[in-house]
Amino acid sequence: MKLTTEADIKKFAAQLRKPEGEQGIEVAKMMNYGNQGINLHTLAVLNPQPNDKILEIGMGNGFFVKNIVNIEASIQYTGYDYSEDMVEVAKKLNQELMDKQQVKFIQGEIEHLPFAKDSFTKVFTVNTFYFWENPAQTLQGLKSVLCPEGVFILGIRPKHNMLKLPPTKYNFSVWSNEEILELFQNTGFQEIEMTEIKEPVFIRNGQALEREAVIISGKNK
Repeated sequence: MKLTTEADIKKFAAQLRKPEGEQGIEVAKMMNYGNQGINLHTLAVLNPQPNDKILEIGMGNGFFVKNIVNIEASIQYTGYDYSEDMVEVAKKLNQELMDKQQVKFIQGEIEHLPFAKDSFTKVFTVNTFYFWENPAQTLQGLKSVLCPEGVFILGIRPKHNMLKLPPTKYNFSVWSNEEILELFQNTGFQEIEMTEIKEPVFIRNGQALEREAVIISGKNK
């Protein structure tokens, strides 16, 4: 997808927030490639274990779900996404895992989670934080569906990476690592850890982009 005009950039930003239609499906595929590193780094911190009940917020087309549940048959995974189109694509891509009743996908808004208290041992999300309208309230809601000793994991790009990307001027909320750590603390998470990883240079539209992955985790005490 070429971003030659401001209108193109604005449309692309909207698709990053909520991929829809044929263009949204193509954007999701592009994100699988462009964000492979940060997804795999986040899954390494997630470290799925037998009998884990895992919730992912914003799984997109569900490309990386297999990396989670194929580790152990007792792992249960729920993907929750704002885009109805992404939910349908994820279902098709992961039909075999759904047939085994290891995986399910639900459409909804992050501000209105349809899950009971203490439902999951681990909750994680990659590159959705920028779109949270009320981060403090949203994080508290995610904490509430975590069981005691459960872990929440947030994968993001650091602020200095994000500000170099043209789409972030349209409805992106970009926080510093320090601000996010403070948010975790204020929400009551403990044993908070932050991992920073420098990724290989990524070429997009002939431009070399330096990128880093930041993974922040906290335990529900």
